[in-house]
Amino acid sequence: MATALLPARLMAGALAPLPTIARAAAAMPPTARTPCAEWDLGALARHLIFWSPFLAASGRRGEPVPVAATEQDVPLEGWAAAVVAGAGDVVDAWSDPAAWSGPTTLGGPDAMPAEVIGGMVLGELVVHGWDLARVGGVRAEWSDEVLATTYEAVVGMAEQGREMGVFGPEVAVGAGATVVDRIVAATGRDP
Repeated sequence: MATALLPARLMAGALAPLPTIARAAAAMPPTARTPCAEWDLGALARHLIFWSPFLAASGRRGEPVPVAATEQDVPLEGWAAAVVAGAGDVVDAWSDPAAWSGPTTLGGPDAMPAEVIGGMVLGELVVHGWDLARVGGVRAEWSDEVLATTYEAVVGMAEQGREMGVFGPEVAVGAGATVVDRIVAATGRDP
């Protein structure tokens, strides 16, 4: 497949299991614990819904239209559909190969290379998809290509993520750990 089609393939692959995962997690109460130490399911859902317009706008080089003033203001009614719709918009924006070149921002004043932010976006989809899958008691599955690319992106930003407080200390995993286990362990989650 042509290199220009890689972003679309990766992003679509990262999104593929999310509808099933979100439906399973939606059967749980909003207070259900997640692998994110400080977030229950409601907080995780609000985070995903709130940040989707910012991630999509970053790929499009546009202005985001926030869904609420803060994450805490995001309503939870129908959250699973809102998570999937928001992620679909993010995937649409980042499926364009042009989204991965040049500088872009996440709504702040400082631009970063688009491929770095694209890697963050891919990591958000996979890692938070895994979080939701754990809450919902389902197994999340992504292609080897999606996982390999996500692993490179997550490991590449892990030190900065820990400095910023968005990743916890890396969790040690055994030699036989799967790639998804290595991804989540790099973010401080215990697979």
